[in-house]
Amino acid sequence: MDLLTPLETICRLMVRARELEAQVPSIETDEEEDPTDSDDEFAVLEDDANEATEQEIVALLDDLGDDQVQEILALAWVGRGTYDASEWSDALEAAADPDSEDPAEQLLDMPTLAGYLDAGLAAFDLSCEGIGQID
Repeated sequence: MDLLTPLETICRLMVRARELEAQVPSIETDEEEDPTDSDDEFAVLEDDANEATEQEIVALLDDLGDDQVQEILALAWVGRGTYDASEWSDALEAAADPDSEDPAEQLLDMPTLAGYLDAGLAAFDLSCEGIGQID
């Protein structure tokens, strides 16, 4: 299988998706004036809307062609187990279906997108090892 989308781009998307997955919604309490004064060791992971990381993912997807976003969605579906690697053409066809939800929105709605993409790449003997920030 030859990817239309550069592997580096998919790997960068995985890094950002992992960052988004690691963040948790902030919990506001009336008792707590300054979250840095709390004893909660996970407070540094809190981000009200994860906006910066999510915007970066959206911008990355917006910079790609429709066929590349569809390819990434199909890859995530293979990683999720919706399709097998041998059904790659079926996954691509389904991702390109004009009657279905926008592929970029579907990707953003996947709670473990990075894991799905990692598994999808592995199904085709590809990985992000040694590429950019991923080792």
